Amino acid sequence: MRVGTVRVRRGVAQVALLAGVLTGCSGGSDEEPESRASASAEASGGGGSAAVKSGGSVGAAGSACALPVTFDVAESWKPKAVEAGSAEGEGELAEELAAALLHQGPVTAACEIDAKPAGNIGFLRVWTGEPGDDDARSVLKEFVAAEKGAGQAKYRAFKTADGVTGAEVTYMYTSEALDETKEERALAVATKRGPVVLHLGGLDTDEHRAMLPAYELARRTLRVG
Repeated sequence: MRVGTVRVRRGVAQVALLAGVLTGCSGGSDEEPESRASASAEASGGGGSAAVKSGGSVGAAGSACALPVTFDVAESWKPKAVEAGSAEGEGELAEELAAALLHQGPVTAACEIDAKPAGNIGFLRVWTGEPGDDDARSVLKEFVAAEKGAGQAKYRAFKTADGVTGAEVTYMYTSEALDETKEERALAVATKRGPVVLHLGGLDTDEHRAMLPAYELARRTLRVG
C-alpha cells in the first residue's frame, strides 16, 4: 500500500477526517477480569460467538506480512503489508498526513487484513513497535490514548491455550464529524522484537460484531516468534 493513499484508520466514510483520527486522548478506563483467548465476545455483549474457518496464516517470513507474531486469518480476508515508502507525486502535505496516520502511540501500522472479500466493511490491523521495557497493557493504553474520540475503555488480561499472554481492550470510538459512536477493540502482546497490537474496527458496531469471529480466531491462534 502506498503511504499517500493508505486508509489506516476508518475506511471510505472517514478519509476526510485523516488529520484528526490518530491524535488526542481517550476517556477513562476500567479493569476487567482476565479472559481466556477461547472465550467468545462476552465483553462486547454478543455477536462474536459464531465459528469462522481459517484461510491460512500471516506473520511468518514469506507471508503477506512479516511480523513478530503469527496468527490465522479468517477465510476470504485479505492481508496486505503497509508500506512505509514515500508517496511519489502526492505532495508534501499528503505525505506528512499519511506518515502521521501510520503511527498511533508507540506503534506503527504494519499490516491490514481486509474483510471486504468476506462480505464485511472493516479491517483487522496489525501495529508493531520498537523493542523496549513496556509491558503489553502499557502499550495498549498508550495506543488507545492516542486515538481522539476513544473512551469507556475496559482492559483485561488474556492467555491463549499455547501460553501467549497479553492485554485486551474494548472501547467506544466517537466521531464528532460523523456524530457516531461505535464499538472497537484491540489486543497487545510484548515480544523480543517489540510490541504488537491487533486492532479491529468496522464501519459501525454491527459490522464490528459481525467481524468478531475473525478477531477471535487471530487471538486464539496467536503465536510469538
